Amino acid sequence: MPTKKAFVVDDNRNSAEVLSKMLMMLDIEPLICLGPREAIQRLSGDLPDVILLDVNMPGISGLEVVRYIRRDPRIANLPVIIVSSDAQTIEVANAISAGANVFLPKPVNFENLELALKDALAP
Repeated sequence: MPTKKAFVVDDNRNSAEVLSKMLMMLDIEPLICLGPREAIQRLSGDLPDVILLDVNMPGISGLEVVRYIRRDPRIANLPVIIVSSDAQTIEVANAISAGANVFLPKPVNFENLELALKDALAP
């Protein structure tokens, strides 16, 4: 039985499902949010242990979601892993300055995901 929960926030269902399968192999229960609005709504309820968050989504970007999380005292310390296909140095810097704990480039491989989770979930 998984001991941790993760929100997987991506507007692409296939990408979210691939990440979810990897999380399950790491004994983490994934909860897919198909977009930033759904993620923000879910954050008002049961909180995950970590969020894996795509950057490029319609309407609200992943970076705006990170800033929202960091402004809310109730969830400000929630670990956030940005997952993006745009891994240029400036994009990584933008993600970290917005408050992300870790930047993980797409396509995500299992070993990098495992390392990113260990880093983000470290006490």
